[in-house]
Amino acid sequence: MAVKSADTQMDGGAIIRAVMALSGGMDSTALLCRLLADGYTVSCISYRYGQKHVIEIERAQANIEYLAENNLAVEHRIVDLSGVMSIFNSALTKKDIEIPEGHYEEEQMKATVVPNRNAIFSSILYGYGLSIATQEDTEISIALGVHSGDHAIYPDCRPEFYQSLGESFAIGNWGSERISFHLPYIDGDKETILRDALESCNKLNIDFDTIFRNTNTSYNPDEDGRSSGTSGADVERILAFHAIGREDPVEYVSSWNEVLQGALKAQLRFHVMKQNGTERPFTGEYDKHFDKGRYYCAECDKLLFSSEAKFDSGCGWPAFSEEVPEAEITQLKDNSHGMVRIEVRCSKCDSHLGHLFHEARGPRYCINSICLNFRGD
Repeated sequence: MAVKSADTQMDGGAIIRAVMALSGGMDSTALLCRLLADGYTVSCISYRYGQKHVIEIERAQANIEYLAENNLAVEHRIVDLSGVMSIFNSALTKKDIEIPEGHYEEEQMKATVVPNRNAIFSSILYGYGLSIATQEDTEISIALGVHSGDHAIYPDCRPEFYQSLGESFAIGNWGSERISFHLPYIDGDKETILRDALESCNKLNIDFDTIFRNTNTSYNPDEDGRSSGTSGADVERILAFHAIGREDPVEYVSSWNEVLQGALKAQLRFHVMKQNGTERPFTGEYDKHFDKGRYYCAECDKLLFSSEAKFDSGCGWPAFSEEVPEAEITQLKDNSHGMVRIEVRCSKCDSHLGHLFHEARGPRYCINSICLNFRGD
């Protein structure tokens, strides 16, 4: 069975049929607009699976109503799987597991994986697609809004998963030659998706801001449905809107400027601590910070330094003469950028912190501010 990553053009005004999962998030909503702009007749299924962010289904319904008001009819069904999937272990469904915050690609975001979720969703879509294919004597595209930004955390969003799944479904069903998976965003990211949605909305003559105000990406919205701006999914969305030069129309618990600054900070922290990057000199929060207290790893909260060891080196980054004994910071030889240096990493979470230099005045731990959290005495 085929897996398509780009649109297939149809001949002579034939009805183009698609069945898709409409979560109520920005990816599937953009996909719905894309399908409508490309001339598809679309049937959507939204899933209630015990998710904490069930507000997304209300948002999906709001967009279906808005599209209908603009003469864009879309069949929409809600399938309740909460009785089954509530037994699955995930931060998205279990009250006692907190939604992790920070960058979307952080290791901790794996807590948001719902085991076998997309296989279950796709199986239902496939069965419904086969039924429509038989009833209407037509070919069906099973459309999903998965994208490259999901690949690191969610194995069931990768192209090889859908290739294998399609082959298995084809073996187990008659009529599978009429069904294909359609994954137009599989090689794209959130920014790609938003730019595509802008084009689709213009083509359909519908309001982009209204459409995306009626979406939810946050895994931990408040009781009023406002997005937190702090979950990994939030951060990824905020950065995508920032990349296209627009303010996200969805409502957050804080102002747009506050959530944007938080997302940019999360992005920088990930770049420095997980990708061995460096923040620009003289820009860090703790470069000229000399309050009394202690400095902890921003990733795992391990105690690293005391303010008693901090001094102004003039280098543009926080400088410490020594670590606290219990820090046991890892030291590694670093030959990058044509230099020989000593890299320092947190011994608990293995996050990059900065470098250690042995100078005439003694040791200098040169640490990125973004890697630290301070607590006063």
